[in-house]
Amino acid sequence: MTTESLPEVNVSALAINVEIPEPLRWTDSRRGVEFVLTSLNVRLLPDGRLAAKAYGRPVDGGRGAYTSFRVPDRPELADLIRRAADRAAQLWAAHRGID
Repeated sequence: MTTESLPEVNVSALAINVEIPEPLRWTDSRRGVEFVLTSLNVRLLPDGRLAAKAYGRPVDGGRGAYTSFRVPDRPELADLIRRAADRAAQLWAAHRGID
């Protein structure tokens, strides 16, 4: 089989997980539980835009539910998301194949 006869590759999702640096973290509440947000899940949408959700752990400890939160509209968080996407692109472009 040649590459010309192979079916087109349809990538349905691209997502990365990014640690939120300590100075950029924030808290939010859901169902009476306060969470500290420590990571972002950043997705590349089909139109090329980025979307992000924040995840974290309860301030009072414990695992808590896997609950997503909206990322606040703050320039430093938007910059973190952009830089993370750029870094992920570099890492993907430099991949060394599958073992």
